[in-house]
Amino acid sequence: MKVCAVGLRGIPDVMGGIESHCQQLYPRMVSEGVAITVIGRSPYLSKRESTYHGVKIRSVWAIKNKFLETILHTFLAILYARFVVKPDILHIHGIGPALYTPLAKLLGFTVIVTHHGADYDRQKWNSFAKGMLKLGESMAVRFADKTLVVGRSLTYKLKRRFSKHASRIFFIPNGALTGVDASLGISKLPKELGLKEGNYILTVGRLVPEKGFHDLIDAYRKCDSRYKLVIVGNADHEDEYSMRLISQRSANVIFADRRQGDELQALYKFARVFVLPSYHEGLPIVALEAISAGTDVLASDIDPNTDIGLPSDCYFPVGDVAALADKLSHLDRQNLKLDKDVFLARFNWDEIALDTRQLMEKTLPSQKVQRQTVKE
Repeated sequence: MKVCAVGLRGIPDVMGGIESHCQQLYPRMVSEGVAITVIGRSPYLSKRESTYHGVKIRSVWAIKNKFLETILHTFLAILYARFVVKPDILHIHGIGPALYTPLAKLLGFTVIVTHHGADYDRQKWNSFAKGMLKLGESMAVRFADKTLVVGRSLTYKLKRRFSKHASRIFFIPNGALTGVDASLGISKLPKELGLKEGNYILTVGRLVPEKGFHDLIDAYRKCDSRYKLVIVGNADHEDEYSMRLISQRSANVIFADRRQGDELQALYKFARVFVLPSYHEGLPIVALEAISAGTDVLASDIDPNTDIGLPSDCYFPVGDVAALADKLSHLDRQNLKLDKDVFLARFNWDEIALDTRQLMEKTLPSQKVQRQTVKE
């Protein structure tokens, strides 16, 4: 089976939930005999052609623009897939790129769309963009051969809203890493940040309004905390919001830019608590990674976060700065513990990759499946 993925910036180590999802999913599928090609965007990839754990990565030109980047690149990527890659399945990521689902079907593709979240709820989009994202969601559900959804609550909502197409909508969550290497020591923390084990509050994500980092900074300043606040991430497209956020840096409010590899894993592992104050998520991989590192988590009570199934003390009302400040002031009084082994079993990337592959195989026309079996 040959699969081509479009709609993402690229892999590996490109910031974003979709990108993290693909970086974990596709190498596992390759190990099971699936041929995967990811078509990424040129501003985020250093090479025109490369390979990551068996996944072929192809860079196609893209303009780095908040409003035009995704829509233009996805169009070019689909054409590249049709005339160069020629896959059995086109895997579209996100409801913005899913606007092209009807075009992909007209070009003869078997199409699977992964719905990573209700992006029309993001605060950064104007009314026109939100309308187009809702249209993309509709195109995915109505025209794709199958739609995979990373959030359990969102899956139920889509099945109710698009009841005629409910049989083609499937819940397959994001996963968590199997845990940080036990040998990973405190020496892996970025030295220039001056951090010690358990002396900081951590959050990770892009500097965009829907992540709620402005609420976290306000709550931190109002709370009685002896910990530093560390914000890991940057903005894809620098704007007034990200600049206003960064202007609030201080000795105790640290903007750590992007981190990856052992540095990021160490930041998760040695944090006192990880905080996710989001207004919008799909199923937050950063929270799953923090939990897998053994770190306590506080999260806003939006559906994608409550879908994780943390203890009730781990949640606070979204946008409620006073409630978050109270949580941060009294961390030792909160019941933030969970059974990590049970959690990891529920969000296991190996099982997720297996479920995705099996769904793809069932989606292929029977004659293609038979032909592949003969070749093998």
